[in-house]
Amino acid sequence: MQEIAHGENYMTRFDSYAATASYPDKGSMLKQLLVTFATLVLLAAAATGAHAQTFSAVYNFGSQAFDPINPLPSGIIAQGRDGAIYSGAPGGANSLGAAYKVTPSGTLTTLYNFGNTLSDGVDPYGGLTLGTDGNFYGTTNGLEFASFTTVFKMTSSGGLTTLYTFTDGTDGAGPMAPPIQGTDGNFYGTASTSQSGYGTIYKITPAGVFTLLYQFDITHGEEPDGPLVQGTDGNFYGTTKYGGANNVGVIFKITSAGKLTVLFNFDNTHGAYPQSLLVQGSDGTFYGTTVGGGTNSYGVVFKVTPTGKLTVLHNMDYATDGANPWAGLMQATDGNFYGANANGGAASSGCPSGCGTLFKITKTGVFSVLYNFDLTTGELPYTTMLQHTNGILYGTTQLGGTGNVDPFCAAGDCGVLYSLNIGAVPFVSLVSTTAKIGKTVEVLGQGFTGATAVAFNGTAASFKVASDTYLTTTVPTGAKTGPVTVTTPGGKRTSNKTFRVTPQFTSFTPPSGAVGTLVTITGVSLTQTTKVTFGGVAATSFTVNSDTQVTATVPTGAKTGKIVITTPGGTATSATNFTVTP
Repeated sequence: MQEIAHGENYMTRFDSYAATASYPDKGSMLKQLLVTFATLVLLAAAATGAHAQTFSAVYNFGSQAFDPINPLPSGIIAQGRDGAIYSGAPGGANSLGAAYKVTPSGTLTTLYNFGNTLSDGVDPYGGLTLGTDGNFYGTTNGLEFASFTTVFKMTSSGGLTTLYTFTDGTDGAGPMAPPIQGTDGNFYGTASTSQSGYGTIYKITPAGVFTLLYQFDITHGEEPDGPLVQGTDGNFYGTTKYGGANNVGVIFKITSAGKLTVLFNFDNTHGAYPQSLLVQGSDGTFYGTTVGGGTNSYGVVFKVTPTGKLTVLHNMDYATDGANPWAGLMQATDGNFYGANANGGAASSGCPSGCGTLFKITKTGVFSVLYNFDLTTGELPYTTMLQHTNGILYGTTQLGGTGNVDPFCAAGDCGVLYSLNIGAVPFVSLVSTTAKIGKTVEVLGQGFTGATAVAFNGTAASFKVASDTYLTTTVPTGAKTGPVTVTTPGGKRTSNKTFRVTPQFTSFTPPSGAVGTLVTITGVSLTQTTKVTFGGVAATSFTVNSDTQVTATVPTGAKTGKIVITTPGGTATSATNFTVTP
């Protein structure tokens, strides 16, 4: 990789690669948009937003020779079992990208330098996902050449296995994000391009068995650059940068079997060019950003229901807010959402047009700037922030900082890994957030040595402390959907996500009956039952007798078919049909 000069952003690098690849026009519209932004000169009097006192530069990339440098989108950051922060970036010993970890105190270790062999792939700047097996999963973008485009698995010590190499055929190529692990244990991801040029969605097992789920066709979207998110309904949600009715991107939903539905077509007014992930809030609504469009053409923050009703929460203003929120959003334990604008904000000597900002926004759209970058502390924050279990937010910038040892970048050109302390208390994070009774759940945190109790929504569970930052626990009989707590010597820590206990359907009796028949249903985790249906028709009355039994009355209009029980943890379906008799 050639040295990236100060001021060069992601789209400049993207297009320099694309010019030698098969799709030289990709990103041209967005590039022009960002170039226009970058040329704006802001009056100092218009610059607002005080620097937060809780910002810190944790590590300046380029502080060691052959560091990973210039973190790029999506650059997803994962917390490991050891409490360190893991991701990938360009640079490294071969100048073809590196996977790395950084401790919260700022010690960086390069785990793997890509390009050691051609089968490794190059440019792992999508970042990493922690799997339930303790390994990390990611992709290499391959400079948009399929032979260097891969899905890989990496151990916490840097042992790398290539799981799949894209062919740039129907399977796609050029993934910009790591795959995520679904509740079924498989990984689901996106590739930005394909044989048609529009991108794909895929599934891959931990062993590397690859399945193409969907190939985009412009009408349903083009270039899915961001990672997917699995909703509580079991479906996957995401965005495409282009395509759709107005060619400025879409929001889509796709089942694990590959059935895709466009939920919303962006139209400039409500935003344009969504680039990052969606995040499902604690209210069940999805939240996200676009890098363009909106009232001021600098991007928007939006929320969208699982059925596709979209509301713009905030229109970015270049001078006061910053512009182009490539990084998307994350919801912190205080219930608010946090994000980053890649450009704009307060002017500084290093950035006359602003180096970008960090911001907070509430569910109702109350927006505030928390920090203005100033080159020394970073420039072009492109990546989604992670809230570490210590309560602090971490993210990266592509440029800025003071690292100047690496031979491929100079001071101000290497990037920064930063932290933002929002005053949140430590918590525990669940590697998986849904499971059946008896299954093992992994928990991340700190201060676990000497832990005395683990509970699922108040129900005590057995557990095993593996280290001060990692423990495993078993979903106990009688557990209910709700928070998981760990009692440590330092106090009780609560999970940042609700754990959903999956209900199980065992049997029902009688096997048939007329309207008004009382049916006894047996299963597991039925205490929180909220709905019972017969052939899709809701029972007008039911009684929860115990955690293993529910009785329901066959409703008027009931149809022969499966009986389905719904709880906050999901649904359970009978193996056989209930027959409705005259």
